Amino acid sequence: MTTIEFSKLINQESGTLKNYAFMLTRNVEDANDLVQETMLKAFAYRNKFLVGTNLKGWLYTIMKNSFINNYRRMIRRKTFIDTTDNNFLMDVPGNLTENMGESSFVRTDIDAAINELPEDLKITFSLNIDGFKYHEIAEKLDIPIGTVKTRIFVAKRKLRKQLHSYGANYGLLEK
Repeated sequence: MTTIEFSKLINQESGTLKNYAFMLTRNVEDANDLVQETMLKAFAYRNKFLVGTNLKGWLYTIMKNSFINNYRRMIRRKTFIDTTDNNFLMDVPGNLTENMGESSFVRTDIDAAINELPEDLKITFSLNIDGFKYHEIAEKLDIPIGTVKTRIFVAKRKLRKQLHSYGANYGLLEK
């Protein structure tokens, strides 16, 4: 398929793309930006489109993924978007102050509770907390993956029971 033919096919879908973009963004300008980004990506990856497949579905998938990626990027930035007409700049995360003394006590209690676990549970749980996956822990400790899962489950249950008061204080318990 030539670029011109591909362009014509995409232009035929632009109306439905705009409707879908508006449904996702709830804003005309953002919807237009999303349609434009979708069109650019479609042209960039036109060699991946298989003739005879659902073009509208392919374009919708590109649009949905672009919208999700943009949303995640905005959340990661933790940006506060002020849509009012004033020209003041707000940096919400920078204005927060926490009492670090309390969190220091909490951390000390959590570390003490972990250290009180039986050695096999403590090692397995600590590796999991350090970011190792179940299969990596199983290989490292030379134990079955089911044993790893059981040890982590039991360790969490013991810690939850031992640190119950923190769950109640911070509203982490189910009612």
